Amino acid sequence: MQGPLLFTPRVFGDERGFFFESWNGRRWAELLEQDGQQALPFVQDNHSRSTCGVLRGLHLQIAPQPQAKLVRCVAGEIFDVAVDLRSGSPSFGQWVAARLSADNHQQLWVPVGFAHGFLTLSESAEVLYKTSDYWNRDCERALRWDDPSLAIDWPVDGLQVQLSAKDAEAPVWAESKAEQWFQ
Repeated sequence: MQGPLLFTPRVFGDERGFFFESWNGRRWAELLEQDGQQALPFVQDNHSRSTCGVLRGLHLQIAPQPQAKLVRCVAGEIFDVAVDLRSGSPSFGQWVAARLSADNHQQLWVPVGFAHGFLTLSESAEVLYKTSDYWNRDCERALRWDDPSLAIDWPVDGLQVQLSAKDAEAPVWAESKAEQWFQ
């Protein structure tokens, strides 16, 4: 598919705790190559902490500085979403999601051409993600998280969703130029 990939690292654990490689450049390149993708060098690490119900996204960067992301949750649990914005893709406009948590150690690869967002499901959550390019305000774009045309099945039952002002004002798909962002 050459799209988002969910990775579960091999975790070594015993009564003392656990150990795993959260990222290995050689293994990473092999996994992406198996999916027909090319590994991009990571240039920035981001770390966020959010309380229950905080929804961050849907965010992306366009050319000349598009970003791919490798996302993991190191404390708590999140519902992580990627939306395909590659106009020539058979899955254009479709989304995939995974529950990432400190317990399952899973990571979601979000390639260039996808919007990304997450909802905090636990009391709090800490999310780390590597990016393939630096943040650039001029390249930053967003889509409305609850756009009916995307129909993302966010698990919001019983949660009071909290958004930043920027995310609350993000345009819906029809008002954006999403089909032009990744031609």
